[in-house]
Amino acid sequence: MPARSKAKGRSVRTTEAASGDGTHYIFKSSLAGGARRFELTEAGLLWQGTRSQVWPLATIAAVRLSYRPASMQPWRFRMDIEDTSGQRATLFSTTLHSIAMMARQDDDYRAFVVELHRRLATAGGHVRLTAGIHPLLYAAGLVVMALIAIALAGLMVRALLTAQLAGALFLAGFAAWFIWQVGNFLRRNRPRSYTFDALPADLLP
Repeated sequence: MPARSKAKGRSVRTTEAASGDGTHYIFKSSLAGGARRFELTEAGLLWQGTRSQVWPLATIAAVRLSYRPASMQPWRFRMDIEDTSGQRATLFSTTLHSIAMMARQDDDYRAFVVELHRRLATAGGHVRLTAGIHPLLYAAGLVVMALIAIALAGLMVRALLTAQLAGALFLAGFAAWFIWQVGNFLRRNRPRSYTFDALPADLLP
C-alpha cells in the first residue's frame, strides 16, 4: 500500500497502487434507504440506488472531490459525479451502520476514486475536474469565519479589561477550537482544479 503524506499541496497519482482493484464501492448514506453500489465495468460506471444506471465513461462530464465532515464522523470525504445530461451521483467515504454509528471506508473509497480517474483519463472524454466547494460558498465561509474571529477577539479583550480571567480563558479555548475546525474545512476545500495524474491528496482519506 502506498505511503500517504499529509504534506500541504501533495498530489496522488492515478498510477499508484491502491487497496483492492478499486472497481467496486458500496456505502449507505441513510437509514431510510438501501445501500448504494458503484461498479466500474467495461460498459462504464454502473451504479445502483433507487434504480440502476450505467454511464459510459465518455459521457461523464465532471467530477468534484471535497471534504465533508459529519457530526458522527469528522473524517469524511465526498465525490460528486455528473454526466453530460446533468444527472449526478454522490459517493461518501463513510457508511451508516446505525443511527449512532458511521464507519470509515478509507481504503475502499480511495481505491475507487483513483481507479475511476485512471479509467476516465484513458476514455478520451472531456471531464471537468474540480476540488473543494463552490467558490461562492468558500468566500462566504471566509467572511463568516473572519466576523466570528473579530467578535471573539472583542469579547476576549473585554473579559481581560474587566479581569474576568476564567471567561477569557474559555473564549481563548473556544476560539482555538473554532479556528482549528473551520480552518481545516476551508483549507481542504479551497476551490481549485486538478488533473488526472495529480489528484488532491488532502481530499482523499
